[in-house]
Amino acid sequence: MLVEYECIHPEKKTKEKNYKNSGIIRIKSCKIETEYFLDYVMGGCQINFMVGVDFTASSGDPKSPDSFHYISPDGINEYLIAIWSVGSVVQNYDTDKLFPAFGFGARVPPSWQVSHEFALNFNPSNPYCQGIQGITDAYHRILPQIQLYRPTNFSPIINHVARIAAHLLQQGTAAQYFILLIITDGEITHLDQTRQAIVKAAAQDIVQFVPFQQFKNASQEALSQIVLAEVPKQLVS
Repeated sequence: MLVEYECIHPEKKTKEKNYKNSGIIRIKSCKIETEYFLDYVMGGCQINFMVGVDFTASSGDPKSPDSFHYISPDGINEYLIAIWSVGSVVQNYDTDKLFPAFGFGARVPPSWQVSHEFALNFNPSNPYCQGIQGITDAYHRILPQIQLYRPTNFSPIINHVARIAAHLLQQGTAAQYFILLIITDGEITHLDQTRQAIVKAAAQDIVQFVPFQQFKNASQEALSQIVLAEVPKQLVS
């Protein structure tokens, strides 16, 4: 079907008595192609989920009910709720379901030096956990073995994850998309380093800050929806 549009110049139409148009645009065909998130996933794009957990003292004493790390009688806390809310959605698109999980801001054995980049499973050569349950199990095991300290600096984790991403991309086996979920109390003490790490790790603005307290009494679906809202658009753009 042929569609025609006249090109009208407003000034000429007003000033010139015999003016009809400045030309005609004829459109013979038009095809609109839209790419969707699932098209990429089904086409082989690998979704890689990674987690960083804040173990600084500002998160509160794990023995106190006011602490983000306080584990309730049913075995959960606010940090674990956030990890489950987001991770349970993302893991459906991660083929191997092996998730690198790290902690920062705590003194860790055996040296008891402050670390901003330690594996939750205490295995630095293989920080991967099997599924979200694996992250949860590693978290439960490590919490009583470390000392919450300071400061809140998660730029080393961002840099670490960026190195993992660079290594996977060099393999060139398939398209890769990386999601790093950082659970923190929000008191960032090395903002410049964090900003530089984000800029270095990503070519575009992919940072999404979500205040967990606003979703504390909401459903898990509500939290995961807002946290992951930008992912499909970022992946296909």
